[in-house]
Amino acid sequence: MLDGLRDFAKSWPGKILGGFMLVGIAGFGINNVITDLGSSTVARVGSEEINSREFMRAYQSLVNRVAQQTGSVPTVSEAEAMGLPTAVLLNLSSNASLDLLADQFNLGVSEDKLSQMLRQDPSFQGTLGNFDPSIFSQVLQQSGWTESEYFQARSKEAKRQQLQETLLAGAGLPKVADELLNGYVGTKRTINYITLGPLNVDTPAEPTEEEMAAYLQQHQAEYRTVETRRVQMVELSVATLANTLVDDFTDAEIEAEYERTKASLSTPERRTIDQVVLSTPEIEQAFQDGLAAGTPFDQLVSQTNVTPTDLGTLARSEVTDTALADAAFGLEAGAFTIIDGVGGRRAVRVSAVQPAHQSTLADARDDIAMSLATAKARNEVNDVLDQIEELRAAFRPLTEIAERFGLDLYEADVTAGGSELSVVPSLTPQDQQTISQAIFKAEEEKLTPAVRISNNANLWFDLVEVQPARDQTLEEVRPAIQQAMTDQRTSQALEALSKDLVSRLDKGETIEEIAASLNVFPQISTPFTRFGSEDGTVDQVVASAVFSGGPQANGSVVNSTGDTIVYSVAETTPPSDPLNQQALDSIDAEARQGVASEFIGALRDDAQLRINQQALNTLLTTNFGQ
Repeated sequence: MLDGLRDFAKSWPGKILGGFMLVGIAGFGINNVITDLGSSTVARVGSEEINSREFMRAYQSLVNRVAQQTGSVPTVSEAEAMGLPTAVLLNLSSNASLDLLADQFNLGVSEDKLSQMLRQDPSFQGTLGNFDPSIFSQVLQQSGWTESEYFQARSKEAKRQQLQETLLAGAGLPKVADELLNGYVGTKRTINYITLGPLNVDTPAEPTEEEMAAYLQQHQAEYRTVETRRVQMVELSVATLANTLVDDFTDAEIEAEYERTKASLSTPERRTIDQVVLSTPEIEQAFQDGLAAGTPFDQLVSQTNVTPTDLGTLARSEVTDTALADAAFGLEAGAFTIIDGVGGRRAVRVSAVQPAHQSTLADARDDIAMSLATAKARNEVNDVLDQIEELRAAFRPLTEIAERFGLDLYEADVTAGGSELSVVPSLTPQDQQTISQAIFKAEEEKLTPAVRISNNANLWFDLVEVQPARDQTLEEVRPAIQQAMTDQRTSQALEALSKDLVSRLDKGETIEEIAASLNVFPQISTPFTRFGSEDGTVDQVVASAVFSGGPQANGSVVNSTGDTIVYSVAETTPPSDPLNQQALDSIDAEARQGVASEFIGALRDDAQLRINQQALNTLLTTNFGQ
């Protein structure tokens, strides 16, 4: 029967029937992937398509920004966890929604406007700030853009800008909202308060054995040890190998190298130079008269109210202006002169002189020895690497390898975080993370391969001992338990006392009367906002608690340093000035952005965003791996 079906499928009637079946199936939704969204289309908003080239360009740009911040390029799974593909799709689909609306309004952009946008784009400007066609071509090539794609993208960008500026021109917060915000931000309060500490309550009783055992059982997770792995480590790099070779050179070899490199060991004379552009005849005359009379440069600067330009501390070879170099290197320290320049005359002053210095053999001996050792290490490091790998393959311990090659042997008890690996001075935080992961994947009594780390170095480790995570006994943590229980009981006593004091305030007692009964000093704060006081005496924790109550509220709060504050609001002062214009502009901009986001989201929902998930997954895995 199956053979008959196969034969029928190969016949013309069978092929026609198969075609009808495919069309029929497509009508039930397969067209969403096959006919509606092609293989090169990642998503569609209405009739606007987001193709794979457009998506990859935006995705790559976002990934590059993330890599610059984190130091590594995220994998596809890591990018999905961070929401990068979703963020790119939402941004592109938002633009597509606005493009649809712009087309409905028949918006357009003139060639003159596009030309202006091109000339003003700083990405394509040369050193003089003018549009440079060669830079334009180079940037487009590096970014994977064609000229047609660039101008099409800028045209759409300009239309979207027209649309938003027109539709959202009046968006922003009303006047009453500004007043409410000003009241929220600018209102200040003053409190009378006292500060309570452990000395204001009775010392808690010592916890019994039974109480400590019960506390440990309830808080065992806080006192559980983490898994620790003891390792021995050896690092091999050009630098570490050079350290073992630095004493191999004779005095004659070091002296010969000194003579060969003597010229490079000298430092040229350097001068600290600043200048003043004599922009008016009056300023120029003042400096001319001052130069003739021997008036100090700083005094002339003060008299003429000009600001010198600091050119830095430079060697003569670093000064590209010949006239400036001749003038500056012909002056004594503290002197100035007047020279011509492209923008007019200028006064040039040398404020300090660093004389040239020639290093002696004694000065340079250590550096020369290390330079020779480094050169020798570069030639030998691969041979040493091969020898160490052969010894590792023969299961020789790192203690023997370190002694044989004169390398340092490091030992550490490492936890999963890897911070203990700082005993190896050359390791970066990224190296520490890489090595700790390898250590926690290693198995006891099994050979572990070298770990490649930064600076072209290799690190080997032997897993010496594994201490698994475990619950600690009371004997091991007794002092910590005692302290924790004492602190807890003290906090409970302070909380009970502060509640009682607030109750007394509510009944009419004053802070001064309560302070006298406790033998403490009452204090009054400076006026502060809900974000705390400018002098820092009232932190944000206390300020938030004070503003959570009414204008005459009493209360208590534990501040950020752990002190208990009992307070009474003494005064509430409304803001006397409106919000500054910068703050108002920022608030209005945020309001417009919020309206724009909601508006664009509604456009996108109406147009219906459809995503070709299969094409998206294939695109990401093909270009970035799993």
